[in-house]
Amino acid sequence: MTRVAGVDEAGRGPLAGPVVAAAVILPRTWLQSGCDRRLIGLNDSKQLTEARREEFFALLMAHPDICRAIAVVDAATIDHLNILRATHRAMHQALAQLPHRPDHVLVDGRPVKSMTLPQTALVQGDARSYSIAAASVLAKVSRDQLMRQFDRQFPEYGFATHKGYGTAQHLKALAAYGPCPIHRRSFAPLRPSGPELFNPPA
Repeated sequence: MTRVAGVDEAGRGPLAGPVVAAAVILPRTWLQSGCDRRLIGLNDSKQLTEARREEFFALLMAHPDICRAIAVVDAATIDHLNILRATHRAMHQALAQLPHRPDHVLVDGRPVKSMTLPQTALVQGDARSYSIAAASVLAKVSRDQLMRQFDRQFPEYGFATHKGYGTAQHLKALAAYGPCPIHRRSFAPLRPSGPELFNPPA
């Protein structure tokens, strides 16, 4: 029977922090028996409350029959590669770290051209596939945890609140303090076209 992995990412759009990808292989026996009842309601991480995401994350990480892996690509690498290639690198790393090599990969959204494994791209796949939904939750919660850690390191930016996205609060902090080491310098408005934004107040 084919071993299928779902893969998804979190953090393509923010101005700061890493992009995180996860890969998940659910037990093949679930095709006949159905999934663990505790995972009923698992969906695209964006459709779940933070509390529900945390519950599913704990279940997915602790379940003895689920194969999973999480990979992180930092902001400096994103700037070096570009966000698309960095996202694909994170996906490749997550798949490579799985305890078992998958025979096929389900990808949320568009195909990953650099992927050598057979793949199927599913539009809105995180709402159509349990394995992609599981990967979505693992990636999102893992990234949120990292951003809360960065918030303690760089408290002036409010990373725990906005997770690095370009909110008004975040842009105001950027104008006041300039970028920190986890900001993506290749992203607008951090690109050199607007250096005046990062002149700290006298």
